[in-house]
Amino acid sequence: MTESLVLAALRCAGIAVLLALSVATAGAQTDELGEINKLIKASQFEQAAARIDQAMTGKPKDAQLRFLKGVVLTDLKKSPEAVDVFLQLSGDFPELPEPYNNLAVIYASQGQYAKARAALDMAIKVAPSWGTAHENLGDVYVMLAEQSYDKAVQLEPHNTAAARKLSLSRDLAGHAAVKH
Repeated sequence: MTESLVLAALRCAGIAVLLALSVATAGAQTDELGEINKLIKASQFEQAAARIDQAMTGKPKDAQLRFLKGVVLTDLKKSPEAVDVFLQLSGDFPELPEPYNNLAVIYASQGQYAKARAALDMAIKVAPSWGTAHENLGDVYVMLAEQSYDKAVQLEPHNTAAARKLSLSRDLAGHAAVKH
């Protein structure tokens, strides 16, 4: 899985969160979120971050704004800060699967597949019918399998079964990309 695939998936997150976190909001809030999403789509992450921070001064607990802040921080390659945002968001709104999924995306991009798996398990627990979380969990399992088969081949270079499985898992991993 490449980092660019992960980041591209996160860029889509702003749109999805508006649907998934939809609550009754005033027209001004909707316009504000729309403008922030436009900035994100245009890869104007610094401007989006500033706009989010400005909007959050009046609504520091707003789930949509906080989620978008995590997305933008990820796009700005500020993964530790993004992880903090998503962890706090999942703590405040444990019923939302999106923060768990985005944590998994970050963890997977860092090769922390066990953490990614745990985050996706939480997303699935919260939203058992969310196909994206199930697909992402499958991708994480493929990456974990690749690591295990690689280790097996290192330890036993003549293990043709493990080598064949490693090749297959690498082929699958090339198509796997944990996404939002």
